[in-house]
Amino acid sequence: MISKIEGLVAAPFTPMYADGSLNLSLIPVYANMLIQNKVKGAFIAGSTGEGVSMSFDEKVQLLKAWGKIPKGSLLKIAMVGGNSVQEMKLLAQLAEQLQFDAIAILAPHYFILNKAEVLAQICIEVGKAAPKTGLYFYHIPVLTGVNVSMVDFLEKMDGQLPNFQGIKYTHHDMMEFNRCLNFADEKYDILWGWDEVFLGGMAMGARGGVGSTFNYAAPLYHQLIEAFKAGDLVKARKLQEKSIEIVQLLGKYGGIATGKAFMRAIGLDCGQFRLPVQNMTESQYEAFLEDLNRIDFYRYASKF
Repeated sequence: MISKIEGLVAAPFTPMYADGSLNLSLIPVYANMLIQNKVKGAFIAGSTGEGVSMSFDEKVQLLKAWGKIPKGSLLKIAMVGGNSVQEMKLLAQLAEQLQFDAIAILAPHYFILNKAEVLAQICIEVGKAAPKTGLYFYHIPVLTGVNVSMVDFLEKMDGQLPNFQGIKYTHHDMMEFNRCLNFADEKYDILWGWDEVFLGGMAMGARGGVGSTFNYAAPLYHQLIEAFKAGDLVKARKLQEKSIEIVQLLGKYGGIATGKAFMRAIGLDCGQFRLPVQNMTESQYEAFLEDLNRIDFYRYASKF
C-alpha cells in the first residue's frame, strides 16, 4: 500500500545572503520552525525554493543541508528537476543517499512534451535511479506550460514503477483532480497544491497539501483542517477567506517574492529572490507590514 501524506507540507524558501549566495546555516533553524508549527514535511527546491534558479552544485549543497535534518522529524521531498533527465537522475540518487522520503519531478518545459506516455517514461527512468525513494510528479502547468492529462499519466504509470507515489497537483481542474484521487480505487497519493482554495481541495477528497503559505501561516491551515473535519463549514469558509487575503498580498506586492517578505515579518529573514523574480523595495515593505496588521495576519502566523 502507498503511504499517503495527511496534513501540511511546506514548500520552503531557500535562504540567501544579500549577495544572492545560499545561506545554508539557516536550514536547521528553518526546519525547527516548521516542526514547532506542526508542519508535516518540506518540499525542497520547488517553485517557492527557487530550484529552477539554482546551479546543479547549489542544488547539491541545498539537498545536503536539508539531508542533515534528522530523519523522522520532518518528511523531506526533494524536487529534482527539470529539463535534464540526467541531472534529475543524479539528484535523485543523491536524495536517496541522504535518505529523503521522496523526490519530485517537474515536466521538462523547454522541449515541451504533450504525451502522457513520454512523461511516464521520464518518471520511470528517474525513479529507477533511486528505487528505494518515493517519486511524485509535480503538476504545475501554469509555470511549465505542460498540461498533459493526469488521468492518462496515471494510466501509463500504473504498475510500471514500484516507488511511484502519486502527484503534487497544482492546477485548478477540480474534476481531473477528483478523477486522479479515485484512480484505481484511490491507489495513489494526490497532494493538493493551491493554498487559496485548500478547502475546495479537501471537499473533493484531498487530505494532504503542499504550499508556500504553510511556511508562515501554518496555524491558519491547521484550524481550517480541523473546522472541515468537524463539519463546521461556516468557520472553514471564514478561515479560507483569511488565506485568500494573505494570497492577495502576494499579488499586490509582485508575486512569489512576497513570500520571503512574509518570512521576514515573522522573524526568519531568508533574503531575497534571484532574478528574473522582482523583489519589493523597502518602502513597499513598510506598506506591506501595514497590510499585515490590516488583515490581522499575526493572529494566524507561524510562530518563530
